[in-house]
Amino acid sequence: MNPHDDPGIGMLRIPPHSTESETGVIGALLLDNRAWDRVGDILTAGDFYRHQHQVIFEAIAVLVNSSKAADVLTVFAHLQRSGKAEDAGGLEYLNSVAQFVPSAANIRRYAEAVRERSILRKLITVSDEISASAFNTEGKAIATILDSAERQIFNIGQHSGRQSDDWKSLDQGAIKLLDWLQEATNGNYKPDYTQTGFKELDERLDGGLRGGELVVLGARPSMGKTAMGMNIVKHIALHEGMPCGVFSMEMPDIQITRRLMSTVGSIRLDKVRRPERLNDFDWSNVSKAVESMRNMDISFVDQGGLNINQIRSKARALARRKGKLGVIMLDYFSLITGTDPKIPRAYQLQEASMGLKSLAKELNCPVIVLQQVKRDVEGRADQMPVMSDLKDSGSLEQDADAIIFVHRPAKADAKLGDEWKHLAQVSVPKLRDGETGFFNLYWAGEHQVFVDWPATMEVPSNRVRTSRGGDL
Repeated sequence: MNPHDDPGIGMLRIPPHSTESETGVIGALLLDNRAWDRVGDILTAGDFYRHQHQVIFEAIAVLVNSSKAADVLTVFAHLQRSGKAEDAGGLEYLNSVAQFVPSAANIRRYAEAVRERSILRKLITVSDEISASAFNTEGKAIATILDSAERQIFNIGQHSGRQSDDWKSLDQGAIKLLDWLQEATNGNYKPDYTQTGFKELDERLDGGLRGGELVVLGARPSMGKTAMGMNIVKHIALHEGMPCGVFSMEMPDIQITRRLMSTVGSIRLDKVRRPERLNDFDWSNVSKAVESMRNMDISFVDQGGLNINQIRSKARALARRKGKLGVIMLDYFSLITGTDPKIPRAYQLQEASMGLKSLAKELNCPVIVLQQVKRDVEGRADQMPVMSDLKDSGSLEQDADAIIFVHRPAKADAKLGDEWKHLAQVSVPKLRDGETGFFNLYWAGEHQVFVDWPATMEVPSNRVRTSRGGDL
């Protein structure tokens, strides 16, 4: 009886695979070890469906990576030493595989076919696991099951994009740069930066924020780091016309929206909180603010306790829906949870820091991360923070392209007079491609606004600037 005539056989779900492609890859490698460079970046032994092929490919990998010849005899000898010769089908099978293809010319296509079917098998496995979890929740919360499912799919996608040759030659880079310089000189090239709205900060950033950058904005509580971050987001959304994303893990979206209305409409924040205090003039500004806010493409996530995988997933979803993002802001870093809560907190935050930098590069947009600084600064005469003052600073300090600190002397020292209440000092102690230094901003607390310090206004100077950049 022909097995293909058996209806039971037809109902079996045989996982996707291509024995011919797998045999083609191994046969080509046995013929020409130099072909390894064309497949070693996209294939692992686990990508092969047949067990014999997994064992043979692994043996070839060991020999080639040890700069040893990998032909039928040397591979068979290696398998004998490791006790896997029978698992590989023996010398006869090895010899038949080596004769399967006439050359290694098409090995790349064979490898891609093997990889594609490997991904399909992984998707089937993960789908079965997700289905089983949905049928039997074992008391788990729906949110936990959803997160697990998304993470499993994400991991497949993350590891399926390996490409052949990521090396880029200097001559190509030089030509590309020359083209960019000529276009920019002719005024036909769009700037590769996005302005923040703060003149001196943009000057230090050589124009503004750039895609792929991780920017840390730090301060003690109530110094205005959230306000400054939102001022940048507002400027990019309103004046640059670009969509922005805000992860507000500390404040609910209504609180952020109130602050934006106060900022955009020049309405005192206490009046936005207490509508009964609004007068007719304020209501006119409310109407104007709402009209402006409707033209600002800003999206919020106010869910607390997110881990880096959840943050990246939500950011990707926003980018797919909106297109290129102007900026992503996260408030604030220490509230990110680890994907594995059992590992030490330091490793969880290292994972988050590296993940945020990776996200900035992947989406080609700047990521601004807000973070508090340690209480130790309050005991110093000069209270302007330095990089080591960042909470959980190790990985964040290392991964950041720029670090910016905000300090308001009047907030730190209640004895200072009224002339100090609007002064905000800004320190830029790290700037990967620019000049570090200090500058001043004007703080209008009733509107939650920072603006450039007016050129006609004298900066309070009854204190002495120290080497750290603060005042005594």
